[in-house]
Amino acid sequence: MPTPEETWNWQSAYPAPAKLNLFLHVVGRRADGYHLLQTVFRFLGHGDSLRFAPRADGAVHLATPLPGVPPENDLTVRAARLLQAATGCRAGVEISIDKRLPLGGGLGGGSSDAATVLLALNHLWQLALPRRRLQEIGLQLGADVPVFVFGRNAFAEGIGETLRPVELPPSWYVVLEPPVQVPTAAIFGSPELKRDSRPIAVDAWRPAFGTNDLEAVACARFPVIAEHLAWLATWAPARMSGSGACVFAEFATLDMAATTLAQLPATMRGWLAPGLDHHPLRALAD
Repeated sequence: MPTPEETWNWQSAYPAPAKLNLFLHVVGRRADGYHLLQTVFRFLGHGDSLRFAPRADGAVHLATPLPGVPPENDLTVRAARLLQAATGCRAGVEISIDKRLPLGGGLGGGSSDAATVLLALNHLWQLALPRRRLQEIGLQLGADVPVFVFGRNAFAEGIGETLRPVELPPSWYVVLEPPVQVPTAAIFGSPELKRDSRPIAVDAWRPAFGTNDLEAVACARFPVIAEHLAWLATWAPARMSGSGACVFAEFATLDMAATTLAQLPATMRGWLAPGLDHHPLRALAD
């Protein structure tokens, strides 16, 4: 039977999985204003998917633009153009996105889409860039892009670019989507944000450790996030992912997660997904 990387081609759908921040501490701030973080990223078996079609004219075209986002500003277009510039590649591409992850949800949707572009086009254009170089290109697009290229659940430090793999137990997650888009810059720019959490050693991290230092600010500014957290917390310890708005709880089995989701009020939107051991496209880069 052929391996996935042997069957992925121009007709394939390429996954762009969601991520969760199992904890997120702000441990300082650089002189340039960027915040120093510690977090653990976990990939989920739920996300967007992308398709690619070759173009002979060298252009990068987004067939499915997001409302209110000019195509030239879309991370997928920027990722493809950065890859062209870094390699001198003259091939073009048309990108189509089946968007399932919410904007401003803290699940890394745009960053994951951009990473999938880098991984898929590096493969389809036969560029053979190593994973480390793709991570460097991804960092130009955003701090969350490198972990999706890295392709493994990871303990992250710095602004999110220093990554070390972590082994995580099998788990299922219930994720709720509050009906609000959270601007990441506004959360990090808040004077109320806690910025002095004590750093921990990678080896000291354990599942269920820590909090999300951004959660209090997001809940104060967007009370609907607090409402969703409060409901989910009646079933299991609940936490916000990233800068919000999505919140999640971890369960040991599918049955436990499904039982919780079945009780979700009609006024709330949510879904469940398994935690993944690695990114589905990890095999596309060395």
